[in-house]
Order: sequence, then C-alpha cells, then structure tokens
Amino acid sequence: MTRTATMHRATAETDIAVEVNLDGTGRADVATGIGFFDHMLDAFARHGRIDLAVRVAGDLQVDGHHSVEDAGIVIGQALGAALGDKAGITRFGSAFVPMDEALVLAALDISGRGQLHWAVEVPFGMVGDFDTQLAREFFIALAANAGITLHMRQLAGDNVHHILEAAFKACGRGQRAAVAIDGALAGEVPSTKGTL
Repeated sequence: MTRTATMHRATAETDIAVEVNLDGTGRADVATGIGFFDHMLDAFARHGRIDLAVRVAGDLQVDGHHSVEDAGIVIGQALGAALGDKAGITRFGSAFVPMDEALVLAALDISGRGQLHWAVEVPFGMVGDFDTQLAREFFIALAANAGITLHMRQLAGDNVHHILEAAFKACGRGQRAAVAIDGALAGEVPSTKGTL
C-alpha cells in the first residue's frame, strides 16, 4: 500500500506544488520564499516522519499571508489524499513537545471533520521574515483541508521562536501517531460509522 499524494493549486496569488509520503523517513524539500516557514515545515516533516516536498511561488511583495495559508490548504489536501479511505490507521495521536522554556501539546483526530482549536499565545511580530499571526492561519488551513480535528495548546513559553517550533514539531509527532497503521484493526476503518 502506497500512501502518497501529489497536489498542485494555482491562483492569482500563489502557485503551490506539494508531494507527500506518509510512510517516509522525514525528508523535507521545502522552498516557500519565507525562511522561517521553511524551517517550520522541515521540523513538521522530520518529526512526523513524512517525506514532504513543497514549492511555493507567492505574492510576497504583498506579504506572506497568501503563501502560508495556501501552503496549509495544499499540504492538507495532500495529506487527506494520501490517507485514502483511512482503513487501518490509528486515527488519534498526540504529543507534548518542549522547546527550552516552551511546551506545546498537539492532539488530533483524523475524523473527517476538519477544525482547529487553538490556545497558543503567539505575540504579534516577526520571526525573521515570518509574521507570527500566520502560524494559526496555516494550522486552520491544514486541519480543514486534511479533515483533521486539531487541538493545539501552549502550556508554557515566552520566546516566540520556541513556541512556534514546539507547535510545528508537536503537530508532526501527533500526526505521526495518528496515521500509523494499527495491525490489530486488520484494515478496518476505526469508526463505529464505518467511515471517516
């Protein structure tokens, strides 16, 4: 069984191509035009143990909003497509990730009902060339388009770089647990409804 997907989305604001392999080794090949965002997607892939290739050509002369949000859309679509009918997956996953003084929890359910519940206090500002407000926009788009119920909770933290990095790593690790194949399910969809 190959759990891979390739997605492409072009609008008047962005042109984005994504390749994902859920059973990869954590290899990331990312170029969004936003250095800190590249760093976060690399952390997401490495800790999620997915292979992720992302190419974004966006209207960065405006700002990074369209590039980051639309990347979340396309990555989410690719994750959803790679999961297929979700047969045999563990479905639920969570991870606490400490990053120095920061501590963030990500808990997710591959439910088919995409939604984000965000309790992460990210001060407004810039980390390198990344607008800190865009982290939430990315996770909203990712959850909605992948069909994931995603809870993100900050338990500690002052340094915004540490908080955001802990969030991306926690999401990756939680997702890694949720997409894992559960041999005890014998290929069944983990839902009383019979579908996700």
